[in-house]
Amino acid sequence: MKILFFADNFPPEVNAAASRVYERAVLWVKDGHEVTVITSAPNFPQGAVYAGYRNRVRQVQTIDGIRVVRVWTFIAANEGVVRRLVDFLSYMVTSFVFAFGEKRPDIVTATSPQFFCAVGAWAHARLRGLPFVFELGDLWPASIMAVGAMRKSVMIRLFEKLELFMYRHSDRIVALTRDFKRDLISRGIAAHKIDVVRNGVDLSRYAPRPRDGAKVAALGLEGKFVLGYLGTHGAAHALSNIFDAAAILKDRVPQVHFLFVGDGAERKQLLARLETEKLPNVTMIGPRPKTEMPSWWSLLDMSLISLKKQALFSGVIPSKIFEAMGMGIPLLFVGPSGEGSEILVEEDCGILVPPEDPQALAKAAEMLLADPARVVELRRNSREAAGRHSRAAQAAGMIAVYQSVLSR
Repeated sequence: MKILFFADNFPPEVNAAASRVYERAVLWVKDGHEVTVITSAPNFPQGAVYAGYRNRVRQVQTIDGIRVVRVWTFIAANEGVVRRLVDFLSYMVTSFVFAFGEKRPDIVTATSPQFFCAVGAWAHARLRGLPFVFELGDLWPASIMAVGAMRKSVMIRLFEKLELFMYRHSDRIVALTRDFKRDLISRGIAAHKIDVVRNGVDLSRYAPRPRDGAKVAALGLEGKFVLGYLGTHGAAHALSNIFDAAAILKDRVPQVHFLFVGDGAERKQLLARLETEKLPNVTMIGPRPKTEMPSWWSLLDMSLISLKKQALFSGVIPSKIFEAMGMGIPLLFVGPSGEGSEILVEEDCGILVPPEDPQALAKAAEMLLADPARVVELRRNSREAAGRHSRAAQAAGMIAVYQSVLSR
């Protein structure tokens, strides 16, 4: 099968969408499929092109058998609204245009949350008379309103009309969660055209390993009970709540240490707070290459999954859940009850904490520190659960959808 995939983010970027697209594509290539990814120069989330790359009109490279076509975009940091919209729209236009230079695929697909990515891919597919599959990674524009980036307005209503148009005119929709599917059905999208293929983890990359001794020594983590947040520091994640819990625990339980690794729109604000409050139990590390991430995961006793107290986020399943499982690390889920928290309950691999409640988070950290046997049990359950949520299973699920669309 020849697959043409539109994805605004791709390695060396390390956000969830980039990892998802890349790790599945590698598996597809190994199975004999031809994969071309139309993407941009790597710049997320800082809005600065990575070393070794340039924001050229068009450049082509091969990564692990995947043909990667990078097109020019207006680059902006992952903050603010107007500049980000211009960034999204520029990618929509240039990806649509330069995809015509690629040989005719069997199927065209695109992933969100960068919604305009899907618009460009859909238009390209229609002009070439090709089937289009829309992978739904986020409910947009509802998600940008949920984090307060935009309010209900004429522009939002126009985006909502575009959103429904895309759902109705895609040949098939692949939702990452069951809640996403239920939301679409409630808005009149036919259930038969929506498949659910949950996220997963690359078990060849994420596997249990001893703590990285050099990092432990360098960061002064000897004897610490480390709670770690690894990933995008975005407005959806309510990370200030974790800082509030750290402030509560800094003198009361100094053994508990909070580690942050990553970047995003909220990082500057968090760094400023760290400087002001002088929290000795918080360490913040900037974004690290994907190849390094397992060694950072190895430092954690518990992985923090954090989401805002918003009903919309009850249907989100953060990819960090599956990466933690692969590493055999139990989870501390701080967010609204929903599909993500249900996985932890089903697998008995973590502890649930109400969102934006620092006292509850501090209490949970103290409880876990005092019960190492329970932590060991959660760790074992987390690793056992990983095989049921593998990237290979997700890759196979997507191919099954593509084959179904092509057979029609």
